[in-house]
Amino acid sequence: MKSFGVHLFFLLFLAAIASFPVQAFTGTYGINYGRIANNILSPHEVVTLLRAAKIKNVRIYDFDHSVIKAFSGTGLELVVGLPNENLRDVSANADHAMNWVRDNVQAYLPDTQIRGIAIGNEVLGGSDEFSGFLLGAVKNVYNALDKLKLSHVVQVTTAHSQAVFGESFPPSSGAFKDNVVQYMKPLLEFFSQVGSPFCLNAYPFLAYMDNKDQIDINYALFLPTEGTDDPKTKLHYDNLLDAQIDAAYAALENAGFGKMEIIITETGWASHGDETEAAATASNARTYNYNLRKRLAKMKGTPLRPKNVVKAYVFAIFNENMKPGPTSERNFGLFKPDGSISYNIGFHGLKSSSADSSLPPLKEIRGFGWFGFCSIILTMSTALLLLF
Repeated sequence: MKSFGVHLFFLLFLAAIASFPVQAFTGTYGINYGRIANNILSPHEVVTLLRAAKIKNVRIYDFDHSVIKAFSGTGLELVVGLPNENLRDVSANADHAMNWVRDNVQAYLPDTQIRGIAIGNEVLGGSDEFSGFLLGAVKNVYNALDKLKLSHVVQVTTAHSQAVFGESFPPSSGAFKDNVVQYMKPLLEFFSQVGSPFCLNAYPFLAYMDNKDQIDINYALFLPTEGTDDPKTKLHYDNLLDAQIDAAYAALENAGFGKMEIIITETGWASHGDETEAAATASNARTYNYNLRKRLAKMKGTPLRPKNVVKAYVFAIFNENMKPGPTSERNFGLFKPDGSISYNIGFHGLKSSSADSSLPPLKEIRGFGWFGFCSIILTMSTALLLLF
């Protein structure tokens, strides 16, 4: 009778947690762990750095096993990536998707708390090289998770750039480009069915760089400014990030998906750039990221969606010295390659730096609200699901 009672309890427990949609992001503040560099810390040292900074939500762009293993037993929550170049094979072959999930996700659960899989990155809105493979890859990976009884533990998403929008100002005019809709709408329909959010890479830095004559830099940096009013909704915006998010909400609503949540999967500000990138300074980067932390710590929504708490992964842990493109691309890191801070926004690096005293600590920032109960439930559910 005792074993029957325990088994019945597990079944009831599993049924209960299955009624809650999985969340890959259980806090409000996360960070992207890019590794296009030849001089950065080892994955184990990165774990030490992140735990010291109390950054729990981490996103990588691939499925490197040395990184996944380094996060084992740490309590940090990881989103792994299926790179764009893998989309064709995973989309064309369900068995390939199953093998990928088994080898790169299931094999590391529950010790490594893999919470999500990002299927590609910024696939839509540019060239159509991978656009036709995105939905198939998303469905095959989700179905593999479902067959392995992991779809209530690991969330499937994909991140979009601002390039998917044809209009974004004022926010109420937000709409997807005509050539994106054919791919976007069926993707949103599937994500709506399985409870996945719309993931957006939003950079006030880039918007300001492209429109310096129209955008007040204080508006982009969360500094005091007159802001702007949306003539249609009459809503007031005092910072550019909120306006970018609400433009995306408007686009979703116009497409018929007004209830879908938005997660910011990348945002940040470059600390150094080319001569043509005058806004890329350590002072501006520090201001943006310091104020971003304060804004996220308030756990509030946007003017258009005040009840949808804004969640964002900052880009990125490190300056990445091997990234192509303008100088700014290699200088988004909160930390230098040796683990010292690039500038002080309240974190402490593994090594001391002259930047340590450049800004007072963020004493007013509360905990980031990691929804500890949900995290415990998800951890327990992973372990239990793997027993069946």
